[in-house]
Amino acid sequence: MNKEIVKSGLETTDRPDWDAYFMEIAAVVAKRATCGRRRVGAILVKDKRILSTGYNGAPSGLRHCLEVGCLRERLGVPSGERAELCRGLHAEQNAIIQAALHGVPIEGAVLYCTNQPCSVCAKMLVNAGVRRIVFTGSYPDELAVDILGEAGIEMTIFRG
Repeated sequence: MNKEIVKSGLETTDRPDWDAYFMEIAAVVAKRATCGRRRVGAILVKDKRILSTGYNGAPSGLRHCLEVGCLRERLGVPSGERAELCRGLHAEQNAIIQAALHGVPIEGAVLYCTNQPCSVCAKMLVNAGVRRIVFTGSYPDELAVDILGEAGIEMTIFRG
């Protein structure tokens, strides 16, 4: 069973620890998101260096959800269900894709994300070799927690 760790993010001084530092950057990345329902940012970090970033939104070159509307919203699909109906990619997926596109290896990296990954992203993160995930917001997907736990990926709930 995977043990969840809860952190506050501040050292004894006003200087943020590494988790707080990278979570703040992930929050800034989330501001680029083009989903009208949820803004999520993710960064992949290894050896205290940012390898890749991603936010949720439509594939490159396609119209954003903010422009064309949300099919899932029109159909009344609850959060965490029927992700295949969404024209956008999740922040974690975009971070993995950006690393691959630019030939940046992410095995052994830490993912900092403004939300808990879903089960699809969890499977991708397992296969990409991510070793730890730090996140703030919840996501209604217990399967993701089970997958990450079974894979031995450490999950840290950040409460900064």
